[in-house]
Amino acid sequence: MSKDENLEVDMVAETENFAVWRSPDEEGFIYHIELGSITLHLASDEWEEFLELMGDVDDK
Repeated sequence: MSKDENLEVDMVAETENFAVWRSPDEEGFIYHIELGSITLHLASDEWEEFLELMGDVDDK
């Protein structure tokens, strides 16, 4: 069995067009944000900073 076949993933949230899931890493988790054909991969500390950034966004 390959390393990819053993990959444990945890679906954090998903909509019809977007998804956020995480996989374990030596230092915590890697968060994967799927936005259509683009996927962002963020380490745990980057994920926390991203959440802080999105919390500052106003609906205008």
